[in-house]
This record gives sequence, structure tokens and C-alpha cells, in this order.
Amino acid sequence: MVITADRPEITGTADLLTRARAGESAAFCRLAAEHEARLLRQACGLTRDQNAAEDLVCETLVEAWRSLGRYHGTCRFSTWLFSILLHRHQKALRRARSRPIPLAALPSAEVDERRQAQENLPATGPSPAEETMRREAAGRLREAVASLPEKHQQVILLRFFEGASLPEIAAVLGCSVGTVKSRLYYALE
Repeated sequence: MVITADRPEITGTADLLTRARAGESAAFCRLAAEHEARLLRQACGLTRDQNAAEDLVCETLVEAWRSLGRYHGTCRFSTWLFSILLHRHQKALRRARSRPIPLAALPSAEVDERRQAQENLPATGPSPAEETMRREAAGRLREAVASLPEKHQQVILLRFFEGASLPEIAAVLGCSVGTVKSRLYYALE
């Protein structure tokens, strides 16, 4: 990064948010770049289609830029972005008048292996037998999550893959913390 005398280095999410709210598009671009890969994984999980996921992420980031003034810091910025992504996805489902698409493409080991192979790094992981058992368990987990109703999939994704707190999940989904607890309980059952 080039630092000029009249423009200090942009550091930290809080500083980037302040600058982005002031209209500095470069700061928002940097924020977006930090969260884009995670949003894409989440969008792929929701849409199960790479092209639709990329479109959804673009729409999410445009919406975030337009509504940046409404972000008040009550939850993490990444959680706020996910809530926009989720609402954009639900809006698209309603527009298409289709039933909810199950979440079947959770992050998996295959993505890490491809990345590792592309970087020509030596394998430093579990044995092939352990890896096979891990893949089978991950497949069963994906199937189990995919079989849940969408409202339960959402709380599982937010809680265990996004690391959101119960109040953050409630804010994202627009429901009470008690409702989140109930959905989480039934999803885990």
C-alpha cells in the first residue's frame, strides 16, 4: 500500500467504516475485499450455484454501500453483511416464487485440497484414512443441514459457521432471542 503525506494508512475495520461512511469508496472497496470470499462461500451455500452466488454477493455489496449509514455497530460488520445477503436471497426466492433452496454446499475439505494443490504445497495433514472419515462425516453433516427447513438452516449457518451470537442472529433474522434459541434447539435435534 502506498502511503502519502496527505493520506494516512487505512487500518482496521472501524477506520475503514468511518472513511466509507464519509464517502470514500476506496475504504469501502477494502472492506468489501476483506469479506468477499466469506460472503461468496455463504452465498454458494444458499444458492448452490456459483454464478447465482457471485450475483448475490455483488448485489449484497452494492446494497451495503447504499445503506452504510444504517450500520450502527450493534453487531459485527460481517454479520451485518450476511444479513443483507440473506435478505437479498430471500427476496430473490420470493420473486421467483420458488420454494427455499436447501443449504447443501457447506465449506468442505475439497476446497482446501484444491487450493493446496494449486499452490504446490506439500500435504501436511491427516492420513488418507482419517481424511476419508472426515469427508464422510462432512458429507453427512451437509446432508443433515440440507434436510432442515430454511429457518433452521439459517440459525445453524449463523451460529456455527459465522460465529454470530444469539442477539446478533436475532437482529439478522428480525426475531426474538427466544425464537433463535428455539430454532437452534430444533435444528440441533
